[in-house]
Amino acid sequence: MQDCSTRDIDELRQEPLTTLMPMALQVKLANRGTRLSFCGIVNARSGNCSEDCKFCVQSAHYKTDIPRYPLKGAAEIIAEARRAEQVGAQRFSIVTSGRGLGPAEVEKVAAMVSEITERVGIKMCASLGILPKESLVRLKEAGLIRYHHNLETSKEFFSEIVTTHTFAERVATIRAAKEAGLEVCSGGIIGMGETEDDRISMAVSLRECEVDSVPINVLMPLAGTPMADRPALPIRDVLRTIALYRLILPRVAIRLAAGRETALKDFLGMALMAGADSMMIGGYLTQRGRPPAEDLQLAREMQDLWAE
Repeated sequence: MQDCSTRDIDELRQEPLTTLMPMALQVKLANRGTRLSFCGIVNARSGNCSEDCKFCVQSAHYKTDIPRYPLKGAAEIIAEARRAEQVGAQRFSIVTSGRGLGPAEVEKVAAMVSEITERVGIKMCASLGILPKESLVRLKEAGLIRYHHNLETSKEFFSEIVTTHTFAERVATIRAAKEAGLEVCSGGIIGMGETEDDRISMAVSLRECEVDSVPINVLMPLAGTPMADRPALPIRDVLRTIALYRLILPRVAIRLAAGRETALKDFLGMALMAGADSMMIGGYLTQRGRPPAEDLQLAREMQDLWAE
């Protein structure tokens, strides 16, 4: 299938989910094969964030009950990387709260990236906020392969979710990462009150940014945040988003991330049938995920199914 034009996308949106899902699975198998990949993350610096993202318990703007600590030491993060590799992750991401890191902290992370690459052998990613190109180049030199920086939502809806920085700043960081020679992982969160128009707009923006991996998070309404009382997104809307993203972004990894367990429940396997081909494993920044063994078993069963 060729890349979707605006007209193609409009036509796809008229199709029922029972038509979209088989189409998306066919595109996934043709472009991505039967392989499923996993990534793990560490919350390397938690809380006290200056930004006001309405979904985030780490924002200093809201009263939330989470651990708050500065950048963890290298030994602890290396141990976390080793645990991620042992439970089946092929990638490991160092994630920090806050708008971004200063040069000294970038150097500390670069040293960790280099040591983990050498001692653990897992592919290294990082999510360190808004960074200048020179910091991203330094991380690339240290062995970083992929930089994660979500758009979060559409450019049209962004100001409803964040006011302390702009959509354009997020795009600029993605562009800087690409210019530094890094792969980019970027997606967003669905279920924050946006429309399907917004979800499609974000998918098109991600395609324009030429990202390599797209994590789809489903809002987890967490106490203390302005999103605490948002109703759950219907399962059909989650599956529909995944299928449309696969059709719009046929060659990138579509990664199931935070909220997948609570949003999809018994329908998690259907998300893979709708075109997803990657998952975050072992938990999220401030929330636990399901046991990694269950994800690995699901992956084996799905691959057996697709091989028939």
